[in-house]
Parts: sequence; structure tokens; C-alpha cells
Amino acid sequence: MHFYRVEPTLENYWRGIILFGKNVASYKFALAHALYDVRRDGSDLIRLEDLAVPYSEHLCRHLKEAPKQITSQKSQFLAACAQYNVAEIDRDALTAITVRLGFNNVINAFHNVNQGEIDKRFFIDERKTHKGIRLTDNFYRLGERLQYQNLIHETDARWKLVEQAWAMNVSRNLVAIEYDPQAQMLFSTINTRRKAITSCRHSLNGYQKGRCFYCNAPIMLDSGDVDLADVDHFIPWSAREDVPNINGVWNLVLACKSCNRGERGKFAHLPSQRLLKRLRDRNEYFISSHLPLRETLIRQTGRTTQARDDFLAQNWNTARLRLFHEWEPVAVGPDLF
Repeated sequence: MHFYRVEPTLENYWRGIILFGKNVASYKFALAHALYDVRRDGSDLIRLEDLAVPYSEHLCRHLKEAPKQITSQKSQFLAACAQYNVAEIDRDALTAITVRLGFNNVINAFHNVNQGEIDKRFFIDERKTHKGIRLTDNFYRLGERLQYQNLIHETDARWKLVEQAWAMNVSRNLVAIEYDPQAQMLFSTINTRRKAITSCRHSLNGYQKGRCFYCNAPIMLDSGDVDLADVDHFIPWSAREDVPNINGVWNLVLACKSCNRGERGKFAHLPSQRLLKRLRDRNEYFISSHLPLRETLIRQTGRTTQARDDFLAQNWNTARLRLFHEWEPVAVGPDLF
């Protein structure tokens, strides 16, 4: 996949798994979170009975807010998680059921993206020989990377977006994800009721590979971090009277503070055509990531690549007539998409 091959870092291979895998259940997200959480005693072997506790806990937590965690009609494993949530079974019983049923497909499918396995493995399946999985050096190195903490936020954001798509039955009713600039949250509306889904930062960051959209400086997601990303309108807010749906996901990017509001920052200037091409590529990452931001972008910008290119070009040209000045950042790193 172009997303991680253009910059083949471990965190981008991991993002490929989380952001671009086709989801028929939320088990991949739960397994990722379990791997973030699992306590390691010096051994790289994680027994299923140890992995089962954080894995099932994450699913139980999400089930409380979103009962639909799978696209099939029923699951014995999820039924057990639901029973645990209402105290019909205890922790030991849920762990035993998770070991027996909870990992049947997700371990085999975890590294698969777009009907093929990625080039880097983060664990080896040793269920038949050692009743568990063995973490690879890739996973340990991933944990040492600057972006590791961001990956945790990105995984949960993706999970919440997929849940919302399933809750709205996207196959018949395309989910529309909108942005609330005051709360800096993504939300959807069902029967006139607004439902907050997840942080806009957490949802966008993975598709920008944890970098400022403009200059490629590293950005972070934890509030209070000195490098906390700003949510920015690519076509500036000052052009809102001429550009439709300027708050749409298609026009939202994450920027470092220097690019967004520093001495040589963008402010009300229009990013250059070179950066417009980057916005186009970032949006196409959304399009290729299956549900649900895919459907939101298609609805906002067009069903074909040509229609989406025309949409961006038309709105950029419209904004240029109003704003006049183009802007280029001072590059901190090479273009990554």
C-alpha cells in the first residue's frame, strides 16, 4: 500500500492495519488495545489467558456504549461479554470463554490489509505450540517511537467511527460525519439528535502520519503537550461565504502551532497548489480506508476521482479570488504524501 511504502516506518505499517483494514468486527481494535496494555514480564511470549483479560475488557467497555460490534447476526463471544457487563458471569468465566472463542479469527487476520499481509509483523501466532502469541522486535521498537502514544488515540478514534457507521446501518444510510469547531469533535446526527463520536485530532492524525500537514514537523495528541496539534481549515475560514461546507472533513487538517499561528504562519492566506495536491492525496487515503470517513468524503466531494479533483480545484480557485495571497510553509521534513 502506498500509504506505508512511501514512508515505511513501523508506526505507518501499524497505521495501515488500524486505518485501512476492512472491518467486519471490532476485534482488531480490541487486540491492538490489548497489546498496548498487556503486562510483560520480560518474555516476548504472551499467553492467551493473559491477553484475554485486556482484550475482553476493551470489548466490554465499548459494548456498554455501542451494542453492535460485529456485522454478523450473533457471536457467542460477544454474548459472553454482554453477560459479564450485567454480572451474569464472572471474570474467570469470561477469560475462559475469551481464550476459547475470542481469538479465532482476529490473530490470523490482524496483519492483513486490502486482502494481503503487510511486510512487517508485530507478533507471531504460536497458539498451537505455546498457547499464545510471540511479540516481535518490530512491536518493541514501535513502543519506543515518538508517535506510539498517538497510535493509542488513533485506534480508539477509528473504533468509535466504525461503531457509529454500524449503528446507523451504513449499507442503507450513508453516515455523515460533521465537525464541531467549538468542541473540536466529530459528530453525526440521527433523527435530529446530535451524537459526539470522537476527537477530530485523533481521527485525522493517523492519515497525516503524525506530522503537521504543512511542514511535516511531528505533532502530538495529548492535551498539554507542547507539540499539541491545531485543527486547521485548509481553505481558511475567512472564505466561508464563498466555499460550501468549509467545516467539512475534506477541508480539515492538523497543523503545528508554528504553521497555524506562528510568525510566518498561514493565518488567512491560501495554501499553495502544491499543498492542494497534498490535501487531495490525504483525502484519497480516507477514501481508501473503507467506512465511515470514506463515505463522508465521497458525499462531500464527489463519487469519482475526477469529480473530487474538480471539487477541490473549483473551491481553491474561488478562495483565491477572495484571499489573493498564497502561502508556503518552511519545510521541516520531506513530503510524505
